[in-house]
Amino acid sequence: MSGRHLPVWRAGVPYRSLAVTTLRDVASGEQVAEVGQADAGLVGRDLAAAPRPELAELAELPLGERLAICRRAAALFAEGELAIGFDGETQSPDEYLRDVSATTGIPRSLARENREKLRATLERMAEVVDGLTRGLPAAALDGDAGDGAAGSHFQRLADVLGAVLPSNSPGVHGLWLPAPALGVGLALKPGRDEPWTPLRLLAALAAAGCPRAALSFYPTDHAGGAEILLRCERSLLFGDAATVRPWRDDPRVQVHGPGVSKVILGEDQLERWPAHLDVVASSILANGGRSCINASGVWLAAGGRPSRELALALAERLAAVEARPLDDPRAELAAWPDPAAARRVSEWIDRRLAPGEAEDLTAAVRDGGRVAEVGGCTFLLPTLVWVRDPCHPLAHAELPFPFCAVVEAPRAELLAGIGPTLVATALTADEGLRRELLACRAIDHLHLGAVPTWQVSFAQPHEGNLFEHLYRRRALREAGLSLLGMEAVG
Repeated sequence: MSGRHLPVWRAGVPYRSLAVTTLRDVASGEQVAEVGQADAGLVGRDLAAAPRPELAELAELPLGERLAICRRAAALFAEGELAIGFDGETQSPDEYLRDVSATTGIPRSLARENREKLRATLERMAEVVDGLTRGLPAAALDGDAGDGAAGSHFQRLADVLGAVLPSNSPGVHGLWLPAPALGVGLALKPGRDEPWTPLRLLAALAAAGCPRAALSFYPTDHAGGAEILLRCERSLLFGDAATVRPWRDDPRVQVHGPGVSKVILGEDQLERWPAHLDVVASSILANGGRSCINASGVWLAAGGRPSRELALALAERLAAVEARPLDDPRAELAAWPDPAAARRVSEWIDRRLAPGEAEDLTAAVRDGGRVAEVGGCTFLLPTLVWVRDPCHPLAHAELPFPFCAVVEAPRAELLAGIGPTLVATALTADEGLRRELLACRAIDHLHLGAVPTWQVSFAQPHEGNLFEHLYRRRALREAGLSLLGMEAVG
């Protein structure tokens, strides 16, 4: 594995940079690959070279052909031997799972699940586009045409979508993946530990017939990432609260920060908590707790004894999840590439625990501490805390492992205290509370009923809308030439 070199892609052309970073196996420390680095100057020069006529090739393809490219790419991504390295070095589907797991700490079982999610996104891109556009006819996306309604026209706002990407989970790449289907090229900065998925997706799209000039891949530093955000007319930015804060007011940048997703139980369901335990546990544990759509909070209308019973049962469920080697098919947890960071996070939690204020319920039923060493890797074990005060910092924490706070609040104060929430699963038949949930501006995506927070629909993007980010609707009125004092030539 040590000889592999992942190149920069400059408008689809592999470029071998003299500057490289080394990716190492989280378990053994052995080198997995070296990744070529694009400095900020190179990124800026490439993206400033606009307009770029070669990008028109993608936009001029009919929507039907762009969707066909996505369908072909689905099979290639999941099953193909794809050229991802310099000088034609290839990667098989099994090597992809091995590589992603080795450098990110994600178990191969979860890497496989995420690969299938991305395959499904590509295969069902027609449904994705239909959901993003709210059912616009294909003509609206063919050559910047109108949508068939008098006086309306859809105009692309960018030739290239920039994206500064994370390393937390391969499935997150489904958010930028519709761009080629929408006729827009890509300039991707991968996460430090996870270049594999975006590069493999670009390779699959190129092999499926997407014009290569529309596909750029820039492993780079923070300055290079800033160049992408500054130079591209539209971009996506993924990161923690500190990373995304400077860009929140820039309309060119669609921000994807912490999700702080939640499960909300109404008073009417507290006595029925055993019926909801599976949905709540799944919302916390799915995908190793690494996604922004995992629940990091369970908020309960104040209910006394039933609330505590639910929390204790949930703690037992989470404490039963064990750390396993990354190649174990039963593995549910991801290892931390930086063991010291795992210990710092565990210590951060412990400093905020206090009797009567915040209590780690999983610690009481688990043998051993929160940090586990298995197979040469460091893990943080699932953690459930009981929080008395809705304003306590642990009530609003989101951490990259299965961590969740159970928070009890008076019914009248419940929704006022939840804060920004990417996905909320609301378990209640109380019509008054359901109306309040529908009106709550803190919630971006609402599940009414027993739907886990992580279960999102192709037809309903869970965060942002890429079509609305890349296109605008404008008025259009076209007069005949004779009305302009000109006669049409027969």
